[in-house]
Amino acid sequence: MVLKHLKNTVLFIKLFTLLSISISCKNGVSQQQITKTTPLQKQPITGANQTEKYINILQGKRIGIVANQTSVIFKNNTKNYTHIVDSLLSKHINITKVFSPEHGFRGTADAGEAIKNGIDIKTKLPIISLYGNNKKPTASQLQNIDLMVFDIQDVGARFYTYISTLHYVMEACAELNIPVLILDRPNPNGHYIDGPILEKTHKSFVGMHPIPVVHGMTIGEYAKMINGENWLKNQIKAALTVIPVLHYNKKNSYKLPIKPSPNLPNDKSINLYPSLCFFEGTIISVGRGTNKQFQVIGAPNINLKTATYTFTPHPNLGAKHPKHNQKTCYGLDLSQHKTLNNINLKWLISFYNNYKTSKQQKPFFNAFFTKLAGTKKLQEQIENGLTDVEIKKSWKQGLDAYKKTRKPYLIYK
Repeated sequence: MVLKHLKNTVLFIKLFTLLSISISCKNGVSQQQITKTTPLQKQPITGANQTEKYINILQGKRIGIVANQTSVIFKNNTKNYTHIVDSLLSKHINITKVFSPEHGFRGTADAGEAIKNGIDIKTKLPIISLYGNNKKPTASQLQNIDLMVFDIQDVGARFYTYISTLHYVMEACAELNIPVLILDRPNPNGHYIDGPILEKTHKSFVGMHPIPVVHGMTIGEYAKMINGENWLKNQIKAALTVIPVLHYNKKNSYKLPIKPSPNLPNDKSINLYPSLCFFEGTIISVGRGTNKQFQVIGAPNINLKTATYTFTPHPNLGAKHPKHNQKTCYGLDLSQHKTLNNINLKWLISFYNNYKTSKQQKPFFNAFFTKLAGTKKLQEQIENGLTDVEIKKSWKQGLDAYKKTRKPYLIYK
């Protein structure tokens, strides 16, 4: 009797174990996975935060630095940080000049707003603007500089002008044999590559190189590509050193701790930016002058059937003269849209088709659209009624060639 009871107990334990494993597998987790500990993903450490790797390079030299509000060093794995200029000065590094890109050293200027040279109130260092008429540092501005540091947070889109500033800084320094040190930072849109390749005839400050709209590279990788592809004037090369980001994989999402410019206030706007920036070359507003910049799209007097949202732009920080100022705009709120892994053309095509049939007096596209697209073909394709699938199919050959071209310059997976 006892023996029979023991056998029944053993049988019950086996059945219970098998049932537990079966339930776990149905939930997508095996018994082994339950007992196995999963290591926490290490957080990326920016180049700037790895001061031990570059402080010796800076010591004893006269330093110029290209920086803005994103150029910070975090303290002891916390959210507290100091600006890299303040941090280096505290370590007795001889910074002689600060160079600021579009939006200025403190990052508060409008897109396209002229920025004047000046003096930083806190450090008393001279600030030289690299936007407006002075996009490339002059020889006189580079006097008394032995090494140039570049530390700017980019967002991975061709028309975001920080990579154009990078080009001109590298070119000016190469001409005067001034080495360039890149303190690399993650690319929040580094998880995909998409868009038309820029044609040389449409080169401008919002697109200088034959790359797609979303290039999938960090600033450090991009600098290597500028050198390697001989994109600098007369095919000169900058003496380049890159301090890579530690623990960085482009497939992993990266949340920017500081907004890179006034009208990219959060992660959603940064993710939508490559798709919505095309609207900057149209009659449609992208929400400048609201608190949902690059998260809403719309215009006055537009009878869009799918329009579910209204907004009214007003002047604010980073948008002193917003498109459709003080006018009610009808359109879409995309602030809750799922994360994009490619460029969305459906919104652009839909708004164009609606605007065309509403017999508006002003044209939908303006000259800036071609500069943003880097080609006239995109506007022509939309006007000729091509679908987003058909348009994207025409990009494939260029994107395949670009991926092969950029491969030697990659630092991260």
